[in-house]
Amino acid sequence: MHISYDIAVVGGGHAGCEAALASARMGMKTVLLSISLDTIAQMSCNPAIGGLAKGQLVREVDAIGGEMGKVIDATGIQFRLLNVSKGYAVRSPRAQADKKLYQFTAKKRLEEQDNLSLRQDIVEEIVIQDKGILSLIGKSGTRYSAKAVIITTGTFLNGLIHIGNSKTKGGRSSEPSADRLSDSLQNLGFEVNRLKTGTPPRLNGNKINYDVLQAQEGDEQPTAFSFSTKKIQRPQIKCYITYTNSSTHEIIRSNLERSPLYTGQIKAVGPRYCPSIEDKIVRFPDKNQHQVFLEPEGLNTSEVYCNGISTSVPYDVQEAMIRSIKGLERADITRYGYAIEYDYVPPTQIKPSLEAKNVENIFLAGQINGTSGYEEAAAQGIMAGINAVLKIQGRKPFILGRSEAYIGVLIDDLVTKGTREPYRMFTSRAEYRLILRHDNADRRLMKYGYQFGLINKNQWSKLLEKEKVVSETIEYLEHKKNGADSLAKLLRRPNMNFGDLLELDSDLRKKNISIPIQEQVEIEIKYKGYIDRQKQQIEKFKKMEGFLLPSQFCYDGIPGLRNEARQKLDRFRPVSLGQASRISGVSPADISILMVYLISYGKREARTIAI
Repeated sequence: MHISYDIAVVGGGHAGCEAALASARMGMKTVLLSISLDTIAQMSCNPAIGGLAKGQLVREVDAIGGEMGKVIDATGIQFRLLNVSKGYAVRSPRAQADKKLYQFTAKKRLEEQDNLSLRQDIVEEIVIQDKGILSLIGKSGTRYSAKAVIITTGTFLNGLIHIGNSKTKGGRSSEPSADRLSDSLQNLGFEVNRLKTGTPPRLNGNKINYDVLQAQEGDEQPTAFSFSTKKIQRPQIKCYITYTNSSTHEIIRSNLERSPLYTGQIKAVGPRYCPSIEDKIVRFPDKNQHQVFLEPEGLNTSEVYCNGISTSVPYDVQEAMIRSIKGLERADITRYGYAIEYDYVPPTQIKPSLEAKNVENIFLAGQINGTSGYEEAAAQGIMAGINAVLKIQGRKPFILGRSEAYIGVLIDDLVTKGTREPYRMFTSRAEYRLILRHDNADRRLMKYGYQFGLINKNQWSKLLEKEKVVSETIEYLEHKKNGADSLAKLLRRPNMNFGDLLELDSDLRKKNISIPIQEQVEIEIKYKGYIDRQKQQIEKFKKMEGFLLPSQFCYDGIPGLRNEARQKLDRFRPVSLGQASRISGVSPADISILMVYLISYGKREARTIAI
């Protein structure tokens, strides 16, 4: 059988869902091909969306017109705004999900989407036909032709699951892997390497002694992810915290020779910032405990996810490890933790549009590009979906800059630096994080979603009205006096907030300004100096591409530059400061030091020439 589409999406994870929805909503006849339609949008790891920096990504996906924020708002069972005691730049929303409800809700929205078909099949080969048309050959024998293909295979490419000395082929527990597609990619000229990730045991919550554990409540006023969500409706639950101890560590330490991480059985590189419990104990031998965050998987199940003890030790060791932890002494393991190795395509082989450099009309998104996390995947997915449509339409690609979005930081990091370990987004990766806050993602990016038809006219009109009210309110506060000072000047005081102004000014109260707009006004007024300074930095850094570096420059003599930065700069020999800023291992602080030194160096050279 032969079926033709405009765009074919391979993989039904978070990247695939966003890519398929964006493509279909932009008017393309789209097919999403998944090994199992029962696990569309499955939360393979922890049952949560958002977190530090990841929450910004979800907000940005929503602002462009994606679905992840809407789905978690409809299915979340605990919402928390992280880092509320710190500055606005590093605050991020996070929510526990009802895991199955999240999956079923996302799947239903895909099923109801016009122009989108879902098909269960394993793609085994990609064939380039005449005139740039691509064909996907399914295990069923079906040929799916498309003008563009988006590959979002997650951990399924040659997936290999490890528990102790046991090795099983699979892309996820109890699901088959895609074993032939990697060969097809290599035949098309792609370099393919291996990465590793893992997951912890799940427990029956009925056997957990919560009375001895530290409870963690959600926020009384939940922060929604989607700008279209009016109120979080679902019942909210508690999470709990416990810790490993010296007994736990001794159990694991005495069984390291049975861990595939330490026997050489696992050869791929795992996530540096989310290591297994075995790695934590070996790498941090002086630490006598590690936090375990117990996350309920839903309102209609008793299963609990043990965040913080990802492992691939044998079954009996996992049992002993769990029983050694406070509150878990009688707990039953419902699913064992495991590690998984899988193929990925080093992302220096793709363009900023996420299109492959070597094969036209093939786009890659998600873990196949070396990333980890649902949020990073969703961000790439919607960008790949948009760009695949634009490519077919003969329009220029949609590329977000580092100064526009965390999505821009993510993709720029991947395509210019590459990654040899699973990439995770952090606020520290963004040079302009005061500008790229979670609260203003709509003001930064919704114009693009509207331009591409992913944001409707009603949403767009609401944003324009919001901008108008923000501007008018700021102007009012700048000119309205309270005593000798304007209301804006009072608001700049450290102990003042917008609510205090409402108490002082009856005319302001009469305006009935919404909380989100109050927040935007307060941030813009309180942090105006910092925001203006960062905008100036953005303009300076845009000029870095034209700031050429001497080809034979010696980096060893620059005081304050970290050793890693010296080594990387000497190895890559960047032609400009902009290129240097995107080399893995060269931090924004290193670039600042390098820029100051080069300006001084240039002045010295100029003086030498003058003499």
